[in-house]
Amino acid sequence: MTNSFQPVQENKRTAIVDILRGWALLGVVIGNYVDYRYVGLESAVLKKGPFSEVIAAINQYFFAAKSWTLLSVLFGYGFAVLINNVASKGKNPVLFFCWRMVILFILAFINSAFWFGDILKDYAFLGLFLLLFYKSSKKTILITCAILFLTIPFLTAYINSITQTLPNVQSDVKYLKLFYSGNWLDLFQFNLLGTYYSEMINLVYAVTVHVVMFACMLLGFYAQKINFFNRLPEFKKLLERTIITTFIIALVFGFLLITAINYKVPFLKYFHPIFWLIINTMLFIASGICLLYTNGKLKTIFSYFNVSGKMTLTNYMVQNILATFIFSGIGLKIYNTLPYWFYFFLAVALFIVQLFISKWWLSKYNYGPVEWLWRSASYRQFFPFKKQKQNTIISETNTEVVK
Repeated sequence: MTNSFQPVQENKRTAIVDILRGWALLGVVIGNYVDYRYVGLESAVLKKGPFSEVIAAINQYFFAAKSWTLLSVLFGYGFAVLINNVASKGKNPVLFFCWRMVILFILAFINSAFWFGDILKDYAFLGLFLLLFYKSSKKTILITCAILFLTIPFLTAYINSITQTLPNVQSDVKYLKLFYSGNWLDLFQFNLLGTYYSEMINLVYAVTVHVVMFACMLLGFYAQKINFFNRLPEFKKLLERTIITTFIIALVFGFLLITAINYKVPFLKYFHPIFWLIINTMLFIASGICLLYTNGKLKTIFSYFNVSGKMTLTNYMVQNILATFIFSGIGLKIYNTLPYWFYFFLAVALFIVQLFISKWWLSKYNYGPVEWLWRSASYRQFFPFKKQKQNTIISETNTEVVK
């Protein structure tokens, strides 16, 4: 490997992309920690107090499913940036990216030791499919993306009509013994079984969610093709129109869809647009963040989200490790014993702490530890981990320096 074959340099990173990653990471930790509230309980019979109901509604409308769809868009964007960077150095982008996804699969397996719903494997799996489009034109990518988005409601309805009898690892006593156990191997088995039954062979996730993810990845790929995030001032009017349009759709369409679901309207058996609402809300939130950033608002807050976004992988895995020692049988054994709001605010508090730690860490080191490991393994060379102090070079001239 030559020294020129390196990741995208720090000064060439797009700040808003890392800011959006940081925001999405907040939604991820909230969703993951709230899930622990339901381990050992049936969510259908779980009662919440008034305060918890409000918090649950906030989570439902602003975070649930909006985070992983946004991260999928950003993954597609990052894929395109990486492919272009590798190809520009005269390397084979297909072989490089396949190897990079193999490493991500390994990290996903490690993460599965701590969390029963790992999502890294999905990015690694779908990342390989993205390679089919790496030479495609903007038009091809956009048309494919649009076709997938248009077919999602029909696919969702069809998959929902298929009856699957799968064990619910999070509520089945047989499996819960593994979670409650103080044995690490038992917990590892519980997490792997949870991922297998709820995601890998559950058609709702294995088919529908993966199609939604891939469509979002293609949207991110298209965004890079038109250099969207580096041209935000040019798209300011578009952002404003998007915010207004998606907000109106979220209110009207959301009310109609929820009403239809509550009354079990027959057409939902053939056309279920729940993911349209989710993606619409995600676009509303993302566009709002982009507009605030473009207008120079919330600079201090965004600076913290920026550094968090640069360490997304490290922060995500640390969140899961800490959750294991807080909630499971090998840790504090909190299980499902506390109100819903506790899990929500614990996640928010941890995220805030990670913001400060990330800022401190990146003031001393070039990468987050997992990011450094992933990059070094991907490029098969070690990159400087700790930041070097710049030496001030004073050039002597004929002009006398006055002290």
